[in-house]
Amino acid sequence: MSVGIRRPWEAVDYEALVRAFPPPPEYFERAWLTPPEEIERVQLARLRERALAAARVPFFQRRWAAAGFDPRRITGLADLERVPPYTVHDIRASIEEHPPFGDYQAVTPADACREPLRVYMSGGTTGKSRPTFYTQWDREVGAVLTARALYMQGIRPGDVVLNAWAYGTHNGAFAFDEALHRWLNCVVLTTSTGNVTSSERQVELAVEYGATAILTTGDYLLRLADVARDLGYDPKRDLQIKALPNIGDRELLESTFDAECFHSYGFHEVQWVSVECPAHDGLHIFEDAFVIEIVDPETGELLPDGELGAVCVTELYKTGSPQFRYNIMDLSSLRPRERCECGSWLRKMAPFAGRGDNMVKLRGVNVWPEAVGELAVAVPGVAPDWFVRAVREDRRDDLIVTVTSERDPSEFAAIAGAVEDRLKERLGVRIRAEVVRPGELDAWTEVNVSPKLKRFRDER
Repeated sequence: MSVGIRRPWEAVDYEALVRAFPPPPEYFERAWLTPPEEIERVQLARLRERALAAARVPFFQRRWAAAGFDPRRITGLADLERVPPYTVHDIRASIEEHPPFGDYQAVTPADACREPLRVYMSGGTTGKSRPTFYTQWDREVGAVLTARALYMQGIRPGDVVLNAWAYGTHNGAFAFDEALHRWLNCVVLTTSTGNVTSSERQVELAVEYGATAILTTGDYLLRLADVARDLGYDPKRDLQIKALPNIGDRELLESTFDAECFHSYGFHEVQWVSVECPAHDGLHIFEDAFVIEIVDPETGELLPDGELGAVCVTELYKTGSPQFRYNIMDLSSLRPRERCECGSWLRKMAPFAGRGDNMVKLRGVNVWPEAVGELAVAVPGVAPDWFVRAVREDRRDDLIVTVTSERDPSEFAAIAGAVEDRLKERLGVRIRAEVVRPGELDAWTEVNVSPKLKRFRDER
C-alpha cells in the first residue's frame, strides 16, 4: 500500500473550488452578474493572499526585495502598480540560472506525491520554450475557466466535440480536453491533426457523430469546410457546427457555418482569461481569477483605459507557478468598468491585437506586423492568411508580407501591387508584398500547433 500519496480527489476540495470559481452554467446565472463592489472586494482579498504566497518563491522574493516592495502592505488594488512587472525574458534568465525549471515555480517534481502535478511548455512562438508547473488545483480551476469560455461560445453538456488541437508539450489541447470532459460533460473525440487524423477523417467523424464543434484554428476549420465540399457535404447543412474558434476571420466563419462567433483570450501560463458576450463589445475578464492591467510595451508604465498596450496579468488562483504582474506582451486595451447590455459589470478588454515585442522600426516608423497583415487582407483578392518577415537587404531593414489568394496566378502581380500601395498609403513606408496559393503559408504559421498562430519571423 502506498503511503503519503494524495490522489486528485484528496488534494483538491472540489466543493470549495466550485464555490470560489463557479463552472458554467451556474457562473453565468449568478457570478456573471456580480456588482462592482463585490467584484473588487473578492479581487483584493485574493490578491493579498496571492502576494503572500508569491513572496515565498525565490524569483519574486528577489525581485520584490530589490524594488523595495512589501507584499504585506497591499491595502487596495491600486497598490498592484508598485509591484515590479516581469517579462518572458526574465523567465528565460531564471531558467538559465536555475535549470531546468527556473526558480519562478512554487513547486518541484518532489511535490507530486503531495498533489498531482503536470508540466507544460510554452508554444515557443516568440522564443525558447519555458516550463510551467500546474498543480491539480491549477488544472481544475483552469479547466473551469476554459469551460466558461466554451459555454459562451455555444458548447453545451452532452455535445460531441472534436478536439483537433495538436497534442504535445503545449498546454492548449489538454486544457480544452479537461474543460470539455470534466466540467461540461461533453463527449470528446481527441482527433488532433496532421498524421494523427487526416482532414477527410475529421470531416467524416464530425458528420457521423453529429459533432457540434471542432476545436482548432479558424483557418483550419475553413479548410475542413473545403474538404467537406469535396466529399459532397454542405458545411452548413451536414456539419452541425454551433461553436466557432476564437481565432480567425469572424465574418467568413459565421457565413460558412451559419453560427455565431465569440472572441476570447487566454495563454499558456494562466489558461483562459476573458470571453466575449452576445453584445460583441469587448471581452469580459474573469475577475474572480485575474487582475488585468495594460502597460507600455517598452517602459512597463501603466496606461490609461482605452490605450493600446501590453497585457499585464496577475492571476488570483494558482498554486503551482505564480504569475504576478506578468507582462505577456500581448497587445490589447482596457475599458472602464460599466454595466454591459448583457447585465455583467465585469471589466472588458479588447480582443488580442498582436504582439508587443514584434514591433519593427522601419526607416524611422514603428510598424507592427499585425497591422501590416490586417491592412493586407483587406485588399480585394487577398484571402485571410498572411505572414510577415523582417529582412536585412542592401544594408537596410525591410519587411516582406506574404499573402494568399484564390484567384488565377496571372493576377498575383497586380494583387501584390495593390497590397503595397495600401500599405504605403496607410503606414507611410514601402513594404514589399508577395502572393502565393492558399495553404502555402501553413509551414510558416505552424497552423494547428499553437493557439496563437505564428505570423512573424525576424530574419535579420
